[in-house]
Amino acid sequence: MSIKKFLLSMKLTSFLILLLFSFSVNSAPRGDELYATHCSSCHGKDGKGGVGIPLALPAFLDSVSDIYLKKTIRHGRPGRIMPAFVTLSDAQLKAIVQHLRSWTDKPAPMENTVVIKGDKAHGKKLFDRHCVVCHGVDGLGGKGTGVTFSRKRDLPIIAPALNNSGFLASASDTMLHDTITFGREGTPMTSMLVAGLSESDINDVVSYIRSFEAAATELEKARAENKEEPPTIIVDSPYDFEETIENLKDALTDQNFTLIRTDYLEHGLVAEGKENKKQMVLHFCNFGFLFEALAIDPRVGMFLPCRITVIEKAGKVQLSTINPKRLSRLFNNRELDESCNEMYEVYTTLLEDATL
Repeated sequence: MSIKKFLLSMKLTSFLILLLFSFSVNSAPRGDELYATHCSSCHGKDGKGGVGIPLALPAFLDSVSDIYLKKTIRHGRPGRIMPAFVTLSDAQLKAIVQHLRSWTDKPAPMENTVVIKGDKAHGKKLFDRHCVVCHGVDGLGGKGTGVTFSRKRDLPIIAPALNNSGFLASASDTMLHDTITFGREGTPMTSMLVAGLSESDINDVVSYIRSFEAAATELEKARAENKEEPPTIIVDSPYDFEETIENLKDALTDQNFTLIRTDYLEHGLVAEGKENKKQMVLHFCNFGFLFEALAIDPRVGMFLPCRITVIEKAGKVQLSTINPKRLSRLFNNRELDESCNEMYEVYTTLLEDATL
């Protein structure tokens, strides 16, 4: 081979290597971008917290393993705001965790799979005495989402649910033990060792928390089975359009709702005066219920105050409204499920009363 051909071959090889390297670098997932897209809205752009816990807190990052973080992202917290990111690849999870680690100078703790044995009956007594006030009865978690409106103002975060399939699948016994022992500086979680519990006591509490697994799995299974809810509730009316409107107004009064306003469905969508007069929306509210729902999860404000639409088409009158059970799944808040179930019953009662 001539020198000229050899040099040309070397240049071509170098170019291909550089191209492949460039492609590899450019295609590698970027943890900062993934975090900004999937995590920052709850945990803050710098990990200082918000609805979600403050991830940049040294007491948190320096006490949890990379495996715990990956499992937490993958499994989420069913019924507790934190969704499961099932579509992210392992490489993307790794990139996000590496980004989180950039907020601390300390290396990640190694995952310890040692199983801690203790007296769970005694652990329950200790849990009821020391932990229920923050973590809830049976470890089902503090109330609300964590945003200021739905928590006490002096609390930086809402205590996590320990009786949760996502949490229990992510946390090792050693992590539970160390968190209870040393607490989390910068959060309401204090050292139970300082509070007077012995090492044996702490093992008992860990054993009790681990005993939640069966109940947590059943709870998540029950929630999963109820996902197939229609997006709307639709009922036919045997009355004409005007009678149906009046019946609905009477039903609202009977159920202690305040009628806020009646409006054309097309208001603001077409020129004023051109709206379809046979398409009306009734906006109403029970302000006590509204306040309670907002205190649980402010995001519920997206579909409050309540609305029922009445439409006449081809001589047929129908009433329709959103299905709160369907919407509650979007919020991943087990406590809010109860309010949405209550709202569902209210809606169906109103629709039935208006069409009897």
